[in-house]
Amino acid sequence: MTNASSPRDHGGNLDAAILRFGGAPEDWVDLSTGINAQPYPVPDIPADRWNALPRKSDMAALCQAAQVAYRTNAPVVALAGAQGAIQIVPYLRPLGEARVLTPTYNEHAGALRAAGWRVTEVSHPDALRGADVAIVVNPNNPDGASYPPDFLADLAQDVGLLVVDESFGDPTPELSLAPRLDRLPENVLLLRSFGKFYGLAGLRLGFALAHPALAARIAAMAGPWPVCGPAIEIAIAALNDQDWQTETIARLSAEAARLDALAARAGWQLVGGTVLFRTYAAPDATEAQNQLARAHIWTRIFPYSAKWIRLGLPGTSEAWARLEAALAR
Repeated sequence: MTNASSPRDHGGNLDAAILRFGGAPEDWVDLSTGINAQPYPVPDIPADRWNALPRKSDMAALCQAAQVAYRTNAPVVALAGAQGAIQIVPYLRPLGEARVLTPTYNEHAGALRAAGWRVTEVSHPDALRGADVAIVVNPNNPDGASYPPDFLADLAQDVGLLVVDESFGDPTPELSLAPRLDRLPENVLLLRSFGKFYGLAGLRLGFALAHPALAARIAAMAGPWPVCGPAIEIAIAALNDQDWQTETIARLSAEAARLDALAARAGWQLVGGTVLFRTYAAPDATEAQNQLARAHIWTRIFPYSAKWIRLGLPGTSEAWARLEAALAR
């Protein structure tokens, strides 16, 4: 449990690893996030994407590409990452009780508490019923738990605002509410991350999907230029590239199985995950993290578990070899 002033720990904190274990950033294999380590190939960016404000037509083209990629007819709002939407959620309804299905990404509860919400962290999805705001991450980070669209559609009937964070949902489209969102109650808000699956987290791009009235409110709160021109150019190409998407899901699925095999040989048990990250139970998560850190491989552990350790997938043959050697020690 956290309060409004508690630090919110994250993956990607390589500076902390370097401070403790030495080396330079280029010496490390950073597996502490769930970001695809083989990113979408960035196309050439026209000069006017850098030196002109994005046009409304640019934003419209981006949102249309997202609608096609996510198979939805619902309005799409482009934002500075899914995090941009998470920061807006606390201001979409009057203050009350929010319930967050945990353990999960801690920015949801953190942003709500910081805005004055009373936040209850629950461990069973049915305990979300009756909340003014209910948060579900599907599939969940870090344990990979998932919830069928029919269950979530039913849950929406019993909450004030249902926020479903599908940031890791690209490889599992069958879990997404997006294709049926325009037929669901108007109190459903979907969040999507662009940077994780496409491996371009530095673009800071994500999307909110909602019924027209709610989408319009979010767009107004985000302001006229929430996304930069180069991000729009790159994302339109990536969202339209179905061949790359299909090939990447197949590659990630195979590599997730490879990582599971390495972890099993190290004596770790699979907790769950997605094809972008895997979470394991080790005898001692801190010691397991330190063992890998001494080989300059950074991973993620969690303050609420003495055993859980999460790894993203290595992006190169050299990174795979380093991980295999470090786990064998």
